[in-house]
Amino acid sequence: MIYMFLEIPKLKKWKMKYISSTHKIDNKHQDFYKVPAKSEHIIAKIDGPGIIVSLWMAIGSREKNVLRRTILNMYWDGEAIPSVEVPIGDFFGSAAGMGEYTHLGLNIPIGLGRYIHFWSLPIGCTSGGYYTYFPMPFNKALIKIVNVSELDIDLLYYMIGYISLDNVDDMARFHAVWRRERYTKLGEPYTILIAKGKGHYAGTLLAMEGFDKGSYGGLGFLEGNMEIIADGEIAYGSTGTEDYFLSGWYFIKGIFNAPFHGLLIKDSENLKILAYRFHIPDPIPFEKELIVRIHHGEWDEVLTDYSSVAYWYQLEPHYEFTRIDPSNL
Repeated sequence: MIYMFLEIPKLKKWKMKYISSTHKIDNKHQDFYKVPAKSEHIIAKIDGPGIIVSLWMAIGSREKNVLRRTILNMYWDGEAIPSVEVPIGDFFGSAAGMGEYTHLGLNIPIGLGRYIHFWSLPIGCTSGGYYTYFPMPFNKALIKIVNVSELDIDLLYYMIGYISLDNVDDMARFHAVWRRERYTKLGEPYTILIAKGKGHYAGTLLAMEGFDKGSYGGLGFLEGNMEIIADGEIAYGSTGTEDYFLSGWYFIKGIFNAPFHGLLIKDSENLKILAYRFHIPDPIPFEKELIVRIHHGEWDEVLTDYSSVAYWYQLEPHYEFTRIDPSNL
């Protein structure tokens, strides 16, 4: 943090550029795009080298779960498979589609799903917008919004800031992947990420929903330990789920958000938990393989609905992860 502020007065040696959704129609400015149902929209196509340093969006649709049914894809350096494939809401921290829906007025619907007003340093959802400051190096960049809903996205706004550099070949590429198990496998941990190559782990967003109020007030899945295995060795092993998120006693004091970790939902009545942790001060390197997994209950005995986002950096090519199945959203 101190280093960040010491950098402010130093003269910059790059050009800053922005891409936005503002465009001309019939010689008039329009600030948003419409994305029809079952279609995709390219929001950025950049020939580098450079680094994306900021990305902001706002979105409106009659689709109540637009945040889960709109996919963010990012491709680096002309690759055929994405390095990022995550539902928009989950990527920015508003996960789990828990059923809020609002309107701007004037019959303009905003399908917010479960919009959660919070901020952290890498990502956040602030008063209707979504942002990330994760740096994303590239030689070429292609970013798409994919609408897998049966309804149109009526309003898509965005602003992407990037800097042009001479060379980014010594930088790892940003990656993020979403997974879900509607019913976790009894006797097996839930897998958040399997990555192959060289890089470092940068963070986790985890949504959990229990089915049985019997054990530990229904939150018995929080007894599960987090395990991060780098090159075949345990690099990180927590003493419980909430402990990984730097909390304690089943998140005893309730929701909070901090620069690198937070609890965004604690619904003890409906057994729902949503938390994040970013390994910005403590990245976890790997040379060949990284496995990130978490137990649901002490012995994986608690049946639970888990969904997650893993954020990490690595050199390309990356191990092809399982693509999103819209029927599982």
